[in-house]
Amino acid sequence: MNSEEFIEFRKKLNKTQKQIAELLGTSVKAIHSYEQGWRNIPAHVERQLYFLLAHLRHSYEGRKQCWVIKKCPAERKKNCPAWEFEAGKFCWFINGTICECQAQKSWEAKMEICRKCEVFTSFVKDLG
Repeated sequence: MNSEEFIEFRKKLNKTQKQIAELLGTSVKAIHSYEQGWRNIPAHVERQLYFLLAHLRHSYEGRKQCWVIKKCPAERKKNCPAWEFEAGKFCWFINGTICECQAQKSWEAKMEICRKCEVFTSFVKDLG
């Protein structure tokens, strides 16, 4: 996530810098630094923003589960936490999912795959 996306998402949540800092459990100074591009946006902050946006917009309603979209075989589903926790509309939020046939070791590696995936891109597209 870059600083422009961060600002856009904060505005979509209709929050001031102070309000978003409180929601994310960080300082206003950190928020300002993210928005100015002086500091990289940590993975946990990016993740929390997506989570808040998903629930604000109810973007999970009417969506297909990831395993339906990706046509995952039974064996892959059985080993995937998205399947285990019935979170196929939020697979992008869960570490350890079996995307591209293997679990990713970090949020950054996972999001590199998710940013190209229909499940995630359709969610982001719906944000406007």
